[in-house]
Amino acid sequence: MKYVILVGDGMGDLPMTELGGKTPLEAAETPVMDYLAGRGVLRRLRTVPEGFAPGSDVANLSLLGYRPAECYSGRAPLEAASMGVELPDDAIAFRCNLVTLEQSDQGRVKMVDYSAGHIDTASAAGLIRMLDAELGNEFCRFYPGVSYRHLLVWRRACAGLVTAPPHDHSGQDVAELWRRYQAVPGLGEVVQRAAQLLAAAPENERRRREGINPANAIWLWGEGKPPAMETLRQQFGVSGALISAVDLLKGIGVYAGMEIINVAGATGYLDTNYQGKVAAALAALDRHDLAFVHIEAPDEVSHQGDLGKKLQAIADFDQQVVGPVLEGLQRRGEDFRLVVTMDHFTPISIRTHTDLPVPFLLYDSRHHCRNPADCQGSCWQDPPAGAYSERRAENSPLLPDGRAFLRFVLDREGGEAE
Repeated sequence: MKYVILVGDGMGDLPMTELGGKTPLEAAETPVMDYLAGRGVLRRLRTVPEGFAPGSDVANLSLLGYRPAECYSGRAPLEAASMGVELPDDAIAFRCNLVTLEQSDQGRVKMVDYSAGHIDTASAAGLIRMLDAELGNEFCRFYPGVSYRHLLVWRRACAGLVTAPPHDHSGQDVAELWRRYQAVPGLGEVVQRAAQLLAAAPENERRRREGINPANAIWLWGEGKPPAMETLRQQFGVSGALISAVDLLKGIGVYAGMEIINVAGATGYLDTNYQGKVAAALAALDRHDLAFVHIEAPDEVSHQGDLGKKLQAIADFDQQVVGPVLEGLQRRGEDFRLVVTMDHFTPISIRTHTDLPVPFLLYDSRHHCRNPADCQGSCWQDPPAGAYSERRAENSPLLPDGRAFLRFVLDREGGEAE
């Protein structure tokens, strides 16, 4: 038996008047997911435990079978693991976004763009290496990541600092949040000096000339120390591979003991290499029991508030990931269980995450006619589910946490719903 989990990050949404009361998932062209939903089962999963912020860190830990209350210690340490950065015992890791800020003489600070125009990885790496050369020392180091997502490791006191994700404040005044950094001795100076260096960087002069949002500041958040986690094999007796463009997901995979597969051209956006991710996942099943494929694009365009791009991202996920994966699994000729899900909702109306339970579909090849033309509906225990959507799943059984979810996916006892 092989297992595949496909994640459309932030795919969930709320009904929109622009779509006649439908959600983007309901309105998008999703023939493959709808086909699977009609022949599988729908369930809901609580990916964000009560009291936790609804981030991709906590939510994707749940999708890999973890209970965040037992192991979560912050987002940035997970990203450090992905980047091969070993954290000293006295260090705190910060996610370090390259952002576009607009600062006024009156003290206002506006979050213009949490991604600095989705800066490309090569350009961003040059800026981060410049910051490390100018500001790095035994207490402060910068490490380049992918696109706007980077890492800062801090080895001095910063107790009491409360940070916030920049994508939660797109287009808003963030002066109060910006001042929090200034209150931390040493760190405030690093943040201010970084903004000065970035503003004068030739790369940003070029971006301004070309009308592209400059990467004119850093934004620190998601701080923490390394977590204590058992591997998938220790918990569930299976081996796995993880495919994602995002360091956060790769870091979770590192701690989960999974093979991390880096796909050339994987960007975390609409232009990502879907075909390469699919090929990597199918090939990984020759070596592992489970393949976990994460697609970031729906979440990114939701943070931008772009409905047209969200519809495109969902359709691309369906037709360039779910469809080819299903076809590839069928060609292998062995039994499989295929899950399609999201980690959390990212409603366009608020441009950030919510903690609503997520719908997921589970398709088991053992409970379905081998020839789709011969199948008049579900051959499984539930009636045909119809379309895969938030509305279709809203009355389906609810799994309480990640451990119950993965046990359900693996067809183990203990995967019961509420």
